[in-house]
Amino acid sequence: MKGYVFHGPGQSAWEEVPDPDAQDPTDAIVRVDTVTICGTDLHILRGDVPEVRPGTVLGHEAVGEIVEIGPDVRTLQPGERVLISCISACGRCRFCRAGRYGQCLGGGGWTLGHLIDGTQAEYVRVPFADLSVHPLPASLSSEDAVLLADIFPTAYEVGVLSGRVCPGDTVVVVGAGPIGLAAITTARLFAPERVIAVDVAPARLEAARKLGADAVADAREAPGLVGDLTEGLGADVVVEAVGVPETFEMCTRLVRPGGHVANVGVHGKPATLHLEDLWARDVTITTGLVDTHSTPTLLRMAAAGRLPTSQLVTHTFPLERMEEAYDVFAHPAETGALKVVLGGPQREVVPVA
Repeated sequence: MKGYVFHGPGQSAWEEVPDPDAQDPTDAIVRVDTVTICGTDLHILRGDVPEVRPGTVLGHEAVGEIVEIGPDVRTLQPGERVLISCISACGRCRFCRAGRYGQCLGGGGWTLGHLIDGTQAEYVRVPFADLSVHPLPASLSSEDAVLLADIFPTAYEVGVLSGRVCPGDTVVVVGAGPIGLAAITTARLFAPERVIAVDVAPARLEAARKLGADAVADAREAPGLVGDLTEGLGADVVVEAVGVPETFEMCTRLVRPGGHVANVGVHGKPATLHLEDLWARDVTITTGLVDTHSTPTLLRMAAAGRLPTSQLVTHTFPLERMEEAYDVFAHPAETGALKVVLGGPQREVVPVA
């Protein structure tokens, strides 16, 4: 089979790799139908995630069909169409028992495309299959479903829930890429007074407006706009959805006293925590890896048409054009890319202008 292989920072290729075999009795082998590329994959290619060994197949989001199950898999059958979660869960350790699957101590957590071969291939081995894949209703397209493998649960859990968005809040989302846009749409489920999107790309700010942002601002304009809209107090919740020091530090300047900064971005460099400014302001800062405990809920909402998942998809490709898809996704300023989907039925997509 073929897969997209990481060979070291700046080096990757769509190439022949061994077919996966079931290694443990709780494994499933899935034939991949639809995958997507994550900003975290770009961080890996830049060398920001040193745990990823050269030779690893990338990817941690997919929809596919189960072709083989181990003898201890109880809730799945070959032939089922499933969503592969970005997080695997052993189901037995103290963190899994508390629903904190991202911190699994039993061999799970973020493993696919990180510690073991991932989903950007024709087939993938999924560990702990009973808890790590989700059967899909026929009414939900693969293109819609694949965005629920990572970006929607990440934005919802690490951004909105950890940020404690409440009715009447002013919410600022810094970074209007796929995660930031998912944070905007899921924050609106809690009836905030306003959601403000901050980015440097006009196309992404326009996408944020279409997906429900009440106001948008260039990074240079953000402090003035947030101050004007909050009578100088600052935002109740600020979601960091970029992963660079400058945007994290911006978030700590935009939040009000007693507010929350929810860091979602993957950081490859240290960021300065200005405690000389923050120590007396009662600010809560949260970080986290997604647990995907919300995935079943989000799947039901998507099936009911309550989440605009496919509106984030700007480009589709067949699997064998993986290298081209990465190039498009890595240069959003030139391509207008938000979310890139590979496999499944192809369609014409007009980039956000």
